[in-house]
Formats: sequence, structure tokens, C-alpha cells
Amino acid sequence: MSVIITVAPTGPIASKADNPYLPTQPQEIADQVAAAYDAGAAVAHIHLRDEQDKPTADLDVARRTMDLIAQRCPILIQLSTGVGLSVPFEEREALVELRPTMATLNPCSMSFADGEFRNPPLGVRRLAARMRELGVKPELEIYDTGHLEACLRLLDEGLLVQPLQFSIVLGVRGGMAATADNLLMMVRRLPPGAAWQVIAIGKANLELTAIGLALGGNCRAGLEDALYLRKGELANGNVGLVSRARTLAEDLDLEIATVEQARAALQLR
Repeated sequence: MSVIITVAPTGPIASKADNPYLPTQPQEIADQVAAAYDAGAAVAHIHLRDEQDKPTADLDVARRTMDLIAQRCPILIQLSTGVGLSVPFEEREALVELRPTMATLNPCSMSFADGEFRNPPLGVRRLAARMRELGVKPELEIYDTGHLEACLRLLDEGLLVQPLQFSIVLGVRGGMAATADNLLMMVRRLPPGAAWQVIAIGKANLELTAIGLALGGNCRAGLEDALYLRKGELANGNVGLVSRARTLAEDLDLEIATVEQARAALQLR
């Protein structure tokens, strides 16, 4: 079995004040994604920032970031349409017009820490339909049990195509707690043949990544999910976190998927 490692280098929330190695500008992101690719990542989950390091869905920033990454390595690019809580849904959904190989699809609105993550039902359906039309593979980000049911309704409506690809997000205030019980419950409820990975935020990241690998999932690593390599030690970029995830997988005698293996496993265009 091969494991797909996704690097999530930036995210929408952390700042350089939290970790000075956080990449926020296009060249910084491309440099760290290329290093993560060399360390074994086959997919790059990309959040964008403007010149003030604020979350943005600006298409020029997105295009430049994608181009710089493609110049450095052949990693599969997955744009986040979550972007940031302050960015309107209509701006976020426009990112798929750049036709990345993959993009995230968040099926439901929810409380997110002290804010609101707005994904209106009609907008989600419109975005799912457009992604299918463009051939952009959705990664379905589910933060709670009802989010999975919403995804299955989209499948029944013909807006999604199997095999489905899920990220089970644990540890966000407003969603499921980061516990092994919650992860196991969600994995058991996934449809047959689905690809999945766990995204555990903060201190539970390493433990739940290991459990996810043992259960047959893929894995994600990066400063979006964990700012520290270990207790008291800030990660000095993304490559150390990706290398840690690779070591976990290899210690379980799992093969690390190449880009082409990931493309085949996820049935990407």
C-alpha cells in the first residue's frame, strides 16, 4: 500500500508572529513546497496570502503561486477554496477557474473558533457542479458527522464522482474534537473505496496522523496544522513536518506514493 503525503504549508490563520518560518508570499510558498516534494510530498494544499499576509482569493496571486510551484517541481496542486473566514464565498469559488488539479470543497457552514465559516448550500452545489465541469477533483473537508451526510447527498445528486476524497478535520473549535474515537467513527462511516486523510490541528496532530496511517489513510503535514515539530520546538519550515510524517509511514512499512502513483490512486485528470 502506498501513502499519499500532502504538504499544507500556510493555512489561513497562523502568522509569522506565531512561527517566523511560515511561508506567506508566492515565492516563499513555492520554495517550501519544492523542499516538501523532495522530502516525499505528492500533493500541495495551498492557501494564499496578500502582500499584508492576509488570506486572499486574488486570482493573480493564485496564478503566480501555482506557476512558481510548477517551475520548481511536479507536485499536484490543490487550491483551498476555504481561503479564510473573512473572504466572501463568491471570491473563493472563483479559484477553481484556474483549473488546479484539485481543490477543496467544504460542504457546510459552521462555527469556526470565534468566527463563522460560510458555505451556503446553493453555493456549494454550484461550486461542486463547476468543479465537475472543469475536471477539478474535490477534496471534501468534513469537520463533523453531518458534513459527511451532506457530501453523500451531493453524490446522490450527481454533483460528485466516485471515488470520493475526504479530509477528516479534527480539533477545530466548532467541529469534532481531536480524539481517536471520533476518527474511528468517521472512518467507519466513509463510503467504500473513498480515499481519506486525517487533519488533526495542534498538539493532537502527530498522534492522530499515526493512527490514521495505521487505519489505512493518507496523511497531511505542514505548518497549517502544527507549528511545532515537538513540544517547545518550533518547526523551522514545512520540510521537517513532512519528513516526520514520512518516517511514521515508513516505520509502518508503508510505501510513499510518487506523484504519478497519487494521480492514479485518486483518479485525477
